[in-house]
Amino acid sequence: MSIPPEALQKLLQEIEQKAAFSQQQMGLVKAQMAAKAREQRMLQLTTSEVDALPPDTKVYEGVGKMFVFSPRDDVKQRLAAEGEELKGDTVNLEKKLHYLETTYKNSRDNLEQLFKR
Repeated sequence: MSIPPEALQKLLQEIEQKAAFSQQQMGLVKAQMAAKAREQRMLQLTTSEVDALPPDTKVYEGVGKMFVFSPRDDVKQRLAAEGEELKGDTVNLEKKLHYLETTYKNSRDNLEQLFKR
């Protein structure tokens, strides 16, 4: 079975574009994962600092350009909720990265098969 040269060239371009797009998206996802890891580390540090405070210590949170008093338990709950949200985001980014890596690998495999013909 022979493929016309025009169709073969178009197929090669599509596969190359898909591979390049996947590679570009992998870089973006890895950068997002690194940012989420930094945020998670900041939350861990903040939580450990809040836990180390005596129970009667007043805690203030930044809201825009001012600081507002917040009960310590509310701050801890907010930090825990943000931590869970970050974990979910990280899991989703890992899934996306796996998908993109698979797409990139499949594109490269398809290119190799076409060149072997």
